[in-house]
Amino acid sequence: MQKILFFLLVFGQFSFSQVTVIDSITKYPVSYATISFGNGNGLFADDEGKFIFTKKLYPDIDSLFISALGFKNLDISTLNLPETLVLQPQADELDEVVLNIKNERKFKVETLKPYLDDDYYNCWLPTIESEIAVYFPKTSRTDQKLTEVIFPIALESKDWEKRNRKNSDKKSFSTLFKVKFYSNNNGLPGKVMTYETIVFRMTEKDGDAFNLDVEDYNIYIPKNGFFVSLQVLGYTDKSGKLLPNKKYKEIISKNGVVKIPTNFRPLLPFTDEITTKNTYIKRVFINGNNWIKFVMGNGFKSSLLQKNLNNYGIGLTYKTYKD
Repeated sequence: MQKILFFLLVFGQFSFSQVTVIDSITKYPVSYATISFGNGNGLFADDEGKFIFTKKLYPDIDSLFISALGFKNLDISTLNLPETLVLQPQADELDEVVLNIKNERKFKVETLKPYLDDDYYNCWLPTIESEIAVYFPKTSRTDQKLTEVIFPIALESKDWEKRNRKNSDKKSFSTLFKVKFYSNNNGLPGKVMTYETIVFRMTEKDGDAFNLDVEDYNIYIPKNGFFVSLQVLGYTDKSGKLLPNKKYKEIISKNGVVKIPTNFRPLLPFTDEITTKNTYIKRVFINGNNWIKFVMGNGFKSSLLQKNLNNYGIGLTYKTYKD
């Protein structure tokens, strides 16, 4: 009911403040562009490049920072914000990676299993200001092509008292995620390996993991490994359309209004079963912020680290080709 009321509020009172992000050359919309507020918060455009912004919704925001893969960043004042924002394409060089090659050699299919967990207290609560990346090394001297990424998720029971029962009814959700693949730059996520925008929708019907088929993107694993990242974009309607949810909650305290990022479902289970620490976090809406390894002492205050739950256990399937 709260989601419905907010949806009606936005489109009933603020529909005139819809903004569209487009490509300066093609005039096509820029799907899922990032709209940063410069204060650690922000939101995303939908698949049609549209987002809602008004001074009533965000009274303290005076500038927007618009970014999208393959485009130059745009810094614009919110005073007299136009209905259309135009991004200029930017030709960036991709890192060393083999793309769009049809390989007819024999291969062996290999799978790295995901690490599953349904314990609420072992899970990361996704917020859109955070992007999670996991490092994977190359495991063979021969060519390896990525075919599938397996994202573990944890479902919550409608009835908390029945949360440990396999047959309990699960809370429903429909959430959109964005996936990126990064090259390895001295142990940190570097340049993106493909400029295609990859998004997918998860629901409670996907069970304990979501299997994302990426074979058609022709991603070959670089010799020094690569990173897979996951970022929540927000809740969607039944057709997968991104909803204009406000991405943080405002709590009034004695020191003023405090903005708390909104948590989105599903939960992402972390694990202590991986010996190396391969998970990195980036606060995407804070300009200039860097990737940081998710370990104790790096500025994180998390109950997961206190329990040595350092890694998000993504699984992979790939083809290892013979010489």
